[in-house]
Amino acid sequence: MRLLIIASIVLFNTFGLTAQGKFSTKTGNITFEASVPSFEEVKAVNGDVGAILNTDTGEFVALALIKGFRFKVALMEEHFNENYMESTEHPKAVFKGKMDNFNPDVLTEKVIRVQLPGTITIRGISQSRVIPVGLSKVDGKIKITGSFMLNPEDFDIKIPSIVRNKIAESVDVFVEFNLRGE
Repeated sequence: MRLLIIASIVLFNTFGLTAQGKFSTKTGNITFEASVPSFEEVKAVNGDVGAILNTDTGEFVALALIKGFRFKVALMEEHFNENYMESTEHPKAVFKGKMDNFNPDVLTEKVIRVQLPGTITIRGISQSRVIPVGLSKVDGKIKITGSFMLNPEDFDIKIPSIVRNKIAESVDVFVEFNLRGE
């Protein structure tokens, strides 16, 4: 819990945001799936992801604690944290990006598609990515949704040969953030 509080403080101070230009959440969702047919589902959800959007600049940052991902099978979660992600040594994943020409005034209930270029850092390894996202605004909240793929080897995640055929080579990642104005 202490790490979550510290991470939230870091998130909220990252851009030196002013109150009118900041939308945030502490309950964003990231789901990933690396399942293959005929084998046990490899899927996890983290519903405690912090995120901030600076509506003045289009800057966006999201932070997920690795130990926050929940699997249906406890043993799978244990292997994920200890063997693959080494979450004690690398406790968080971070995405920082900026939407060019972002204009919050054009957001409505209708979803618009934009590109969000940025850097994702997992296990201390940073990779540039352009993530296609949908943006909308409903009841004063800005909603950001998106999906993209990651390859474990890009972040030095080694899959043992004994389970390699039970885990997809690429991981499908789905994100959803409902951001409130501060």
